[in-house]
Amino acid sequence: MKKLRESSFVSLIAVFAAFNIVCDSLMGPLPDISNVWYGWIFIAEPINGIILGPYTSFFSTFIGVIVGHSINFRGSAEFLFTLGAPIGAMISGLIFRGKWKIPLIYYLVLLGTFFLTPISWHLPFWGMWDVYLAFGCLLVLVVVMRKWKGLWNTKSMRVRLLYTIAMGTFIGLEADVLFRIFILVPCQTYQIIYGWDAGILQSIWALGAVETSTKAALSTVVTMMLAPPIIKAVRKMGLGLFEN
Repeated sequence: MKKLRESSFVSLIAVFAAFNIVCDSLMGPLPDISNVWYGWIFIAEPINGIILGPYTSFFSTFIGVIVGHSINFRGSAEFLFTLGAPIGAMISGLIFRGKWKIPLIYYLVLLGTFFLTPISWHLPFWGMWDVYLAFGCLLVLVVVMRKWKGLWNTKSMRVRLLYTIAMGTFIGLEADVLFRIFILVPCQTYQIIYGWDAGILQSIWALGAVETSTKAALSTVVTMMLAPPIIKAVRKMGLGLFEN
């Protein structure tokens, strides 16, 4: 029985890695204006985190984006940003399982670094409204998880399960966005690699505020529809991936 579970788990990872490759290599449903989520990987990464768990999903998603970016080559610089997707999957997996410490430290460090970068002072504050909202949701969840641990239960009724899925998806996706912002602004790749001046960066910044939030909302809805039946199927396999 143990060998059967291990074989099923390896097969599940392989299936998700292949799914990630397909999602990353195909052009997404919306125009890629801000160079964030060219393909459909924003649909796949939260599902990876929720189903596979934080660390296995990181590995599976990393394989997917590296191979996907190699199949549909978008320039060498884009490989710097691909780590955002596996990080997003990992954060989704952690939040879904009620583990908030690593996500909180992650958000605090990257947001702090961003605000300490001088060029960020000249960018519209509302340009990261979805990241701020995700951080606010994370802070609320920290309070909930500390004071009312019973409210966060992946084995609970359907409504509560959908809530945990939605929060895990949204906070994880915005963690991906935050990483890409970290590479672009504090690491100054906007200037070093792309040669953008402050005016171009501000324009991309404004467009990205609409594009990323729209894709995050779409992914949250899709994940809330797809994740419950997949969770049910995986539980029947006896893999035990959803323990808090």
